Amino acid sequence: MVNALIDIGANLTHDAFDDDFDEVLERAREQHIEQMIVTGATVQGSRDAFDLARRYPGFLHATAGIHPHHAEQATSDAMVELRSLAQHREVKAIGETGLDFFRNFSPRDAQIASFERHLGIAAELDMPLFLHERDAYPTFAEILTPWRDELGDIVVHCFTGEAEALHAYVDLDCYIGITGWICDERRGQHLLSLIKDIPPDRLMIETDAPYLLPRNIKPRPKSRRNEPAYLPRVCEAVAAATGESFEGIAARTTANAKRFFNL
Repeated sequence: MVNALIDIGANLTHDAFDDDFDEVLERAREQHIEQMIVTGATVQGSRDAFDLARRYPGFLHATAGIHPHHAEQATSDAMVELRSLAQHREVKAIGETGLDFFRNFSPRDAQIASFERHLGIAAELDMPLFLHERDAYPTFAEILTPWRDELGDIVVHCFTGEAEALHAYVDLDCYIGITGWICDERRGQHLLSLIKDIPPDRLMIETDAPYLLPRNIKPRPKSRRNEPAYLPRVCEAVAAATGESFEGIAARTTANAKRFFNL
């Protein structure tokens, strides 16, 4: 039996895929990637993610949101449009939203305001949240906590933080998305021990393509572009870190993703 995988976060609207988009999808299918969630990170990006999900029904799905890097886009008109997009069946979660205090491409007050506007939409529409957090703990948890009872399922995607942050998000009953960061011997080593602290029913995997190319690919691709076909390498790294089988992690993360995104 082939173990199907679900990539819960792929930036397929990125121009890195413009020249070979169909081939990228075909390679994903060959690697048994059953479904993918296309991340919406700007208003236009959310429109584009929605359009892709309509073009490839059942295979691609979308999120609708504004990444904290672009938080100043989160105007009243923009949020009205995202709310409208989110009511289409192809859109499975609100986001990508959250806080990024590592790069601070947007002022922190703008990030916080955008984050809270997204939380309001998710609460109103009873939709899952696809969240980004980098170097923003504990502020991220402090904002999320008073909203928690009004919100449904939440995933902190592309988790790269430390134990205290992970435990806080688990205590908030969040799902945790693991990327190729765990395959990086230079900066992802701490995740190898933390992975066991993620409850089995809260673990999901993703590529965050075209970013975070897994460094355990042999031979290493000439291009540094990541793509969904490399998701099995993330699954392998998680399996090795937990001492479980590839098949077990694949089955569990796929089941969790189907439940979370209502696939």
